[in-house]
Amino acid sequence: MRENVRSLSDRPPLPHLTWSPAFGSAPDTCCHSAAGPAQAPPLLPPHTCYHSLARTLVLSLTRVLSQQKAPLPPPDTLPAACYRPMDAALLLALGLLAQSLFPSAGVPRLRRPRTLYPWRQAPTLGRVRRAWVIPPISVSENHKRLPFPLVQIKSDKQQLGSVIYSIQGPGVDEEPRGVFSIDKFTGKVSLNAMLDREKTDRFRLRAFALDLGGATLEEPTDLEIVVVDQNDNRPVFRQEVFTGRVLEGAVPGTYVTRAEATDADDPETDNAALRYSILEQGGPQLFSIDPLTGEIRTVQVGLDREVVAVYNLTLQVADMSGDGLTATASAIITLEDINDNAPEFTGDQFFMEAAEAVSGVDVGRLEVEDRDLPGSPNWAARFTILEGDPDGQFTIRTDPRTNEGVLSVVKPLDYESREWYDLKVAVQNEAPLQAAAPRAERGQARVSVQVRDVNEAPVFQENPLRTSLAEGAAPGTPVATFSARDPDTQQLQRLSYSKDYDPEDWLQVDGATGRVQTQRVLSPSSPFLKDGWYRAIILARDDASPPSTATGTLSIEILEVNDHAPELSPPWGSLCSTPDRGSGLLLGATDEDLPPHGAPFHFQLSPRVPELARNWSLSQVNVSHARLRPKLRVPEGLHRLSLLLQDSGQPPQQREQPLNVTVCRCGQDGACLPGAAALRAGGAGISLGALVIMLASVILLLLLALLVALLARFRQQSWDKRLLHGLQDDLRDNILNYDEQGGGEEDQDAYDIDQLRHPAELAAFGAPLGRPPLRRDAPFGRARPQVTRALPTSPADIADFINDGLEAADCDPSVPPYDTALIYDYEGDGSLAGTLSSILSSLDDEDQDYSCLREWGPRFSRLADLYGPP
Repeated sequence: MRENVRSLSDRPPLPHLTWSPAFGSAPDTCCHSAAGPAQAPPLLPPHTCYHSLARTLVLSLTRVLSQQKAPLPPPDTLPAACYRPMDAALLLALGLLAQSLFPSAGVPRLRRPRTLYPWRQAPTLGRVRRAWVIPPISVSENHKRLPFPLVQIKSDKQQLGSVIYSIQGPGVDEEPRGVFSIDKFTGKVSLNAMLDREKTDRFRLRAFALDLGGATLEEPTDLEIVVVDQNDNRPVFRQEVFTGRVLEGAVPGTYVTRAEATDADDPETDNAALRYSILEQGGPQLFSIDPLTGEIRTVQVGLDREVVAVYNLTLQVADMSGDGLTATASAIITLEDINDNAPEFTGDQFFMEAAEAVSGVDVGRLEVEDRDLPGSPNWAARFTILEGDPDGQFTIRTDPRTNEGVLSVVKPLDYESREWYDLKVAVQNEAPLQAAAPRAERGQARVSVQVRDVNEAPVFQENPLRTSLAEGAAPGTPVATFSARDPDTQQLQRLSYSKDYDPEDWLQVDGATGRVQTQRVLSPSSPFLKDGWYRAIILARDDASPPSTATGTLSIEILEVNDHAPELSPPWGSLCSTPDRGSGLLLGATDEDLPPHGAPFHFQLSPRVPELARNWSLSQVNVSHARLRPKLRVPEGLHRLSLLLQDSGQPPQQREQPLNVTVCRCGQDGACLPGAAALRAGGAGISLGALVIMLASVILLLLLALLVALLARFRQQSWDKRLLHGLQDDLRDNILNYDEQGGGEEDQDAYDIDQLRHPAELAAFGAPLGRPPLRRDAPFGRARPQVTRALPTSPADIADFINDGLEAADCDPSVPPYDTALIYDYEGDGSLAGTLSSILSSLDDEDQDYSCLREWGPRFSRLADLYGPP
């Protein structure tokens, strides 16, 4: 079964021939252009070239012949030159004739959709038939004539009105919805909305053929619609401003930066074929851009930062290989500095003045010029003194802010020795100068420095001056002569000397000669002696106006003299009575003298007592200690020994010193037994006189304590007597307060608020209905009558309730009648005390008798004397 194709003119359209706005509108020019000859399809000779219309017709004819297995015309029969309009018309007629003879499937024409049988199968011999593959259907984006017919699908099983067609997929029942639609009876597929290839470049749909009952007539087939791109997007630079840096003086072809742009159109077409160019450089054409890659490079020499430091370029990118839509951007190219300019002095000669006898001061500044970038190593200057400063008294540093050279004095100048200095200085950059850079004309200069004479301070010939003096030197002992000289020899000034620091006021200075001597004996324990050295400060002052002063340090070493004998430490101790018990008594010595007049010490038993050597042994332990042990068993108790101690000074000092030794009975561990320990504690190193004094002191303290106790007791007794006497005298003159506050109220019951409540409320709270009980306040000590009354059951009983209460109150003898006048001045009858206050009381003092107060005791005697009869 072969494919049937139906069209309006009963002839199939040209295969692969689609309508384009450019079709037929190209100029009648030869395809041989500056771009070179067009490439012919593989079926034609490589040298054949045609006009755009003629070329399209020939290609269509060639494809038809190739599909129908028709013989191709020989290559020599095809024209090798461009077709004229008449030739194009002939080729068009030839193409129409070929299509009528050899029908072929091609891309659907835009005026009428072609009819497809997607479910029809190709015949084969002995093999299973398979369905035809539907080629993609191409449709241009931004199509404005809507709805636009695309294609018509049919089934071989179609009978009039017996097949229902439908499509599914993106653009139909999936997003974006409503783009395509199909006539369910005719199978015509239409485009209903404008397409945008940049959003969706193709649609894959599924076509269905059903009968009227909804049963599937054919298997679903795929239908692919390809969106053909149009040049509807301008190219866009990735950034608005591109920046680049390049060294000044760079050689041609040096890479600077790269401009990049994008185009949303199909990259496989010329719509996205971008070309870069430079619209404006603002000066000489020093830069170029690669039209394909966008790389910006230098094209010629002459880049000088000192002339132009920054270049602003206007870039353009265009699609369609440079003939389509365009966009612009900027490129800022900064030239990096190189050291192509040498620094130069602003003058050939500089004059300065410096004072003598000072250092670390600035004399003047040397100005230089450099055209390189300020702040860079190519601009920073470095100065060197070539001549005129053999002793290194000057130096030149660079001011980083102004790039000036600052001349300073690092060693004091002396006007008396030299009055002028003629220096030769040079300047260069920190960075090396480029080989091609011109040399500086004023790279060196002369600096003349005049020395100004000033009053210089005196100078000590030896500072600090060190000397030594023996310890304990007598007043008036010469120490040293601390003299100075005046550098101003031409002024003939006189010097005077004085003390500035002498903390112990030990020295005396001759103001004219600087001779120093002692004026008193220096104490060895002075806190101003540091490691045996004493320091004083001496001043030397000239007589100029104003005067100049020099400071000198005098350091005196105090030589140690052996003037103290060693002392035994401690002068008492205890040991065991037998030589085989204990370790003996360890003795030490101290000496107030400093080394070498102290240790090592020599310990020896006194030679004046020969018997000591028979009973005791003394052995040296180290340079400052010795050990005493008994040779034989010695009696227990206190023993007084005499030891001879000698130091190592020159001459040596020695001292004979007593030692109180307590001998005790020891145990196996070498420690004194308890009884012996008490004896040792009581008499170790304590003499009888000391014990008597201690005992007398204790007795005196006890007597003082007893005297104080007796005196305190006597004073307490005297105070108690005064208190008793005062109480007897003032017994009736005081009112005693017994803190009596009455017996309280008779009525101790709180008022019952429930009596005022409505009977209905009481019933709501669960109280029994009826008359409430009547409250009666009986007198103290009398039983209260109990009258039980029921609460009123209704508002009608309120009157009865009030009447009953009134009646009970009237009949209660303990309640006064509240509706009568009350008498408050009645105080009762039969009171033993009588009426305290009454209108009937007598106002005469004679009627008052207070003699009865005497019967109440001594506390009321004073009151009876005051108010009673005499």
